[in-house]
Amino acid sequence: MDRRSFLQTGAVVAASGALAAPALSQGAAARTLRFVPQANLANYDPIWGTQFVVRNASMLVWDTLYGIDNTFTPRRQMVESEEVSSDGLTWTFRLRSGLRWHDGEPVRAQDCVVSLERWMVRDGMGQMIRALKQELVATDDRTFRLRLSAPYPKMLLALGKNNTPIAFMMPERIARTDPFQQITEYVGSGPMRFNRNEWVPGARATWTKFDQYVPRDEAPNWLSGGKRMMVDRVEWIIQPDPATASAALQQGEVDWWETPLNDLIPVLRRNRNIRIDVADPLGNVGCLRFNHLHAPFNDPRVRQAVAWVVNQPDFMGAVVGGDAALWKQMNGFFTPETPNYTEAGGEILSRPRSVADARRLLQEGGYNGQPVTMLVAQDIAALSAMGQVANAALRSIGMNVDFVATDWGTVGARRASREPVARGGWNIFFTWFAGADCTNPASYLGLRAHGDGAWFGWPSDPAIEAGRDKWFAAANAAEEKAACEEINRAACQSFPFVPTGFYRAYQSWRSNVSGVTAGPLPWFWGVSKS
Repeated sequence: MDRRSFLQTGAVVAASGALAAPALSQGAAARTLRFVPQANLANYDPIWGTQFVVRNASMLVWDTLYGIDNTFTPRRQMVESEEVSSDGLTWTFRLRSGLRWHDGEPVRAQDCVVSLERWMVRDGMGQMIRALKQELVATDDRTFRLRLSAPYPKMLLALGKNNTPIAFMMPERIARTDPFQQITEYVGSGPMRFNRNEWVPGARATWTKFDQYVPRDEAPNWLSGGKRMMVDRVEWIIQPDPATASAALQQGEVDWWETPLNDLIPVLRRNRNIRIDVADPLGNVGCLRFNHLHAPFNDPRVRQAVAWVVNQPDFMGAVVGGDAALWKQMNGFFTPETPNYTEAGGEILSRPRSVADARRLLQEGGYNGQPVTMLVAQDIAALSAMGQVANAALRSIGMNVDFVATDWGTVGARRASREPVARGGWNIFFTWFAGADCTNPASYLGLRAHGDGAWFGWPSDPAIEAGRDKWFAAANAAEEKAACEEINRAACQSFPFVPTGFYRAYQSWRSNVSGVTAGPLPWFWGVSKS
C-alpha cells in the first residue's frame, strides 16, 4: 500500500474542510459527544449480521439480559434473578421492574422470549441452546422459563457475551422479523434512543438520551453494571478518510476517534489536547476468510496453498506500519498471551514461505485459473491493507485475482450470499475478530465449522466441531486446553480462515473528554465532556 500517497490525498481533503456539522451552543456542545466510528453504519440490525460497527451502535439502543465484565464473567443486566433446577434442565428468569421500551411501553417477558428465539437462529451458542430447547415461554409479564433436554452450563455466558450476534432484547413486534431479513424499526430499552430521521448512511447517525432508562446500581464494567450516560446526545460522524478525521479531531470538530491510522499517531501525539491509548489490550486477530461452498476454496489443498503464502510480517507491517510492538506472529487460531493459545499443528503458519509448495497444492486441489473474487473494504484502513498484501501474494502463486474494491457496508451485505460468483457471490473477504472473542471456542464464530449453520463462508469440519464439543464438556482448565489444541490442529489442516496476524490498535480522544476506557468495543456509558 502506498501509504504516503494515501495520506497526502487525505491531507488535501482535510485542508478543504473536515466535516459539515451543525453549529451547537457552548452548553449543547458540552452535552454532545461526537464520535468517528471504524466504518459506516450501513445497516442497523445486530441479529441479522455480525459487523462490529453495528454491534457497537446497537449497544446504545438495545439492552441485554446479562453482560460480561472484564473477567468474562456474566453479570445480571435486565434480569433481576434467575433460578436453575437441580438437574440443570430448567432455567427461570425474572426481569427487573420498571424496564421500558423507547416507545413508552413496558418490557415484557414475552418480548424477551421472541427476541431469544430470533437470536438463537443466527448465533452459534444460540444454535446450541435451540437444539436443546424443549420449551421457552413467558409465565407472566416479568418471568419466562426455558426448559432443555440436556444441561447447558454456559447459558449465562451465551446470554451475556460481547461477540456478535449479541442476545439483544427487542419488542415482540420487531423480534418477530425473519432472522434472515433486516428489521426496519429501531426501538430498544437501552440508554439512548436512535434518531432515525437524522440517519444518513455514509455521513451521520445520532442518538439522544432515553430519560426513562433505569441503570443498574453497580459500577459499569464492560457490558455489565450501570450504563449511565453522561451526555445528552451522541453523534457518529462517518469519516473514512484518516487525514480528514485526524484534522477534525485536532480542531475539536470531533471528540473521539475509534481507529486512528497508525501513521498519523505521531502527529496526534504532538497535540497537547489529544489523548492516545491502546484501544484493547486483547487486540485483534486478522482474518482472510474463504467461501467454502464453491470452487476453488471448497478444496482444503487450495486453502492450504493460500496459508503457505500468507506471510504475517507483510500483512501486519501494512496494517500497523512501523510500530512493531503492536503486532505478534500467531501460529494458531486463539488469542496470543491467553491461556488457550496453542501452536499445536501450526507449522504451516510458521515455516518459511514456499511459492513452489503453494503452486503444487493449487494444482493438486484442481485450481484451473478461474477468477478469485476478493472483496476488499477500502473505508477501513486495516482491511484495505490486508487486501493489497493478499492480492500480491495470491498472484505470486498464479491465482487469477478479481480485486473488488468496495466499502465495508457492501462487504457486509455481499458476504451473506451463498450464490456462486457469477450470481453475486464471493470467494474471499477480509475482516478481524476481537481478541476477546478468540480466547476460547465458546464465542469464536470464525472457528465454527458446522456447515450451513456456520458463519459466512460456511466451513464444514467434523474434527473442529468434535474438539469444540470436548471443550464444552471439559471438567477443568487442563481439559479445556487439550480441547483447544485439538481444535487448532484441525483448523491448521482445513483452514476455515487464515490468520493474518495478531495486532493491537489505538484510539484517540480530546483531553476534555473523560471516562474513555479500554475494551473490545467503545463503551459510551460513563464518558463525559467538559
